[in-house]
Amino acid sequence: MQTTTSLTLDFQAAKKRLEKVVIRTPLTYNHNLSRKYQCNVFLKREDLQVVRSYKLRGAYNMMSSLPPEQLKKGVVCASAGNHAQGFAYSCKKLNVKGVVFMPIITPNQKVSQTKMFGEGFIEVRLTGDTYDDCSITAKQYTEENGLSFIPPFDDLRIIEGQATVGMEILEDQPDIDFIFVPVGGGGLSAGVGSFFKTFSPKTKVIGAEPEGAPSMYEAFKAGHPVTLDNIERFVDGASVKRTGNLTYEICKTVLDDLHLVPEGKICTTILKLYNEEAIVAEPAGAMAITAMDDYAEEIRGKNIVCIVSGGNNDIDRMQEIKERSLQYEGLKHYFLVRFAQRPGALKEFVNQVLGPNDDITRFEYMQKHNKDTAPALVGIELQSKCDYEILVQNMDRYHINYTELKSGDNLFGYLV
Repeated sequence: MQTTTSLTLDFQAAKKRLEKVVIRTPLTYNHNLSRKYQCNVFLKREDLQVVRSYKLRGAYNMMSSLPPEQLKKGVVCASAGNHAQGFAYSCKKLNVKGVVFMPIITPNQKVSQTKMFGEGFIEVRLTGDTYDDCSITAKQYTEENGLSFIPPFDDLRIIEGQATVGMEILEDQPDIDFIFVPVGGGGLSAGVGSFFKTFSPKTKVIGAEPEGAPSMYEAFKAGHPVTLDNIERFVDGASVKRTGNLTYEICKTVLDDLHLVPEGKICTTILKLYNEEAIVAEPAGAMAITAMDDYAEEIRGKNIVCIVSGGNNDIDRMQEIKERSLQYEGLKHYFLVRFAQRPGALKEFVNQVLGPNDDITRFEYMQKHNKDTAPALVGIELQSKCDYEILVQNMDRYHINYTELKSGDNLFGYLV
């Protein structure tokens, strides 16, 4: 069976182009997740790809498809992460000069990785404060110099390359009931979804998108791609303001469901994968696994595949990941507490309000003279979620003057 979309995608040709360049990443059975969900869970480990993400597949497939005389002129891309690294590695493999435009705020680690994979074949140019800014500059540069622009997702040859992830999965495990795919711009989900709807139509394809950057979700609601005013950029490998026109058209026909995943919950998954499986997943790479929770009843007893799309996670982010996880799990709370300006006020708070397992992990106090009270920012970590109610009850019982800072408050963003 073939879908209308699949007629424009040559899966076998893409596979042939990529076979000497990409690593055939393993499809591994995961005992802990299988036990938890009472099904057979397999992880497609694209975090073990040569550039630590699947992005190499699409970039190389498109570049190697260009006419030789066009490729020889040079290529350009705009990216702050995985696409840039896949593009750079492709430039080296194809012996072609490339220019990578990255936002000025791109961490040095990502710039260094991109240069490492491209060796002497690429030039990095830092411009603009956001991906959208540097993308505009990159396309202008491409046009002015008669080069070829290699987009991160919205091109049939990019989608075709990403589809080879699905080909490998089905070859290794022919009987799959559900496949969970991370969604950003839509290249991976369009490619893998098209392949499965062609060769395994019984498989349900579930897209997982970050809650703070729901560009595909909003496109589905509107009936066309829309540009979001603001997005949460934490899941940097899947946070785009606007999904692709082409990827939208394909995804709306090949995805059986599209599910939004909270960033804090993704962080919990990242920590569990690291602590329990020794898997280093980036936020986008952990999205598919995170989405399974909300399909627990449907997937019981089934064969499930989750794509771990990448492992480019900067170690400097781990403290933020832990913080976001604790907040999502209800184990970390912040309060503005107005302590009475007298000796012993803090001691009473610790002895009377805090439970035996509660821990103050942040305390910033400003003493103001000639005032009845002085404010302090207090961060409290709990051992159990249910301890929160006891904590609040104690503050009310002892007439503590406090305000809880919620994640949606503007003040929370400044202080935490």
